[in-house]
Amino acid sequence: MSIVNLQFFKNSLRNFASVLSLLIVVIILSLLSPHFLTTENLISIALQMSVIAIMSIGQMWIIISGGIDLSVGSILALSGVTTTMLINSHVPFFPAVLVGVAVGSFAGFVNGFLIAVGKLPPFISTLGMMGIARGMALIITKGVPIFGLPSYFSVLGNGRLAGILPYPILITLVLAVLAHVILTRTPFGRYTYAIGSNFEAARLSGVRTTSLLIYIYTLGGLLAGLGGIILASRLSTGQPTAGTGYELDVIAACVIGGASLSGGVGTIWGAILGSLLIGVLRNGCNLLDISAFWQQVAIGGIIVIAVFVDQYQKKNKS
Repeated sequence: MSIVNLQFFKNSLRNFASVLSLLIVVIILSLLSPHFLTTENLISIALQMSVIAIMSIGQMWIIISGGIDLSVGSILALSGVTTTMLINSHVPFFPAVLVGVAVGSFAGFVNGFLIAVGKLPPFISTLGMMGIARGMALIITKGVPIFGLPSYFSVLGNGRLAGILPYPILITLVLAVLAHVILTRTPFGRYTYAIGSNFEAARLSGVRTTSLLIYIYTLGGLLAGLGGIILASRLSTGQPTAGTGYELDVIAACVIGGASLSGGVGTIWGAILGSLLIGVLRNGCNLLDISAFWQQVAIGGIIVIAVFVDQYQKKNKS
């Protein structure tokens, strides 16, 4: 069996485990609550997790490359408040959105540059950016949420295609398909798996690891920025504290979706499945009137279990 086919088999097995886990949770919650399987509730779950799913696409790419990004929640806030401030300053919608996405992309670029050129560990670089981006969001807003946005801005986060499919869900699906094709059908995607599996071997094979890492982290920042704009649109306000703790949810979605924190393993659909599982768990806990504090405990526990299983499997193989 070739390396490519073996990797495909491993990813398929991990995705099957994620799907099975999601189905089990859905069945249990549908038995416990009669309101769970209603159409509006299912759409609500997908809508609530669309931002996490978009950010998880970028995070999954970074984790596959062998890194991690702790700054996505802060980048989300900075891009969101930047866009809403421009909208309130009468800047047209599309230029304001482009600037917001550019801010997120630049933050991701800085992360990638520090990691690839400055040789900083991803944990340290992105932890620093987490503080910088959050601080900048608070500085430019003076810690005050931005209100009074025009009604057209909320269409992006609250509008529906043909009155049925919410735009955030549509954007998530389009991005997931596009990212899946790039990750599995292009040299950019293959090289991402290569540097995550064995960085030095990929470098010696001629892969431009420095530029590749910068592109990957820039992509992660771009998607975090887009998520921040969609969230701001949904809330119709720019919140400098938005996205606090989203790092945990995004990393959890990737790990639950089959990513290995050691790099080289993971799929875009795994990230989407992981995001859905977190959304289903949160929604189920709300329907069953379980405290939000216990929800955090459950998600943290899932991360620990998933990483433990991954490390245990690797230990047995070695």
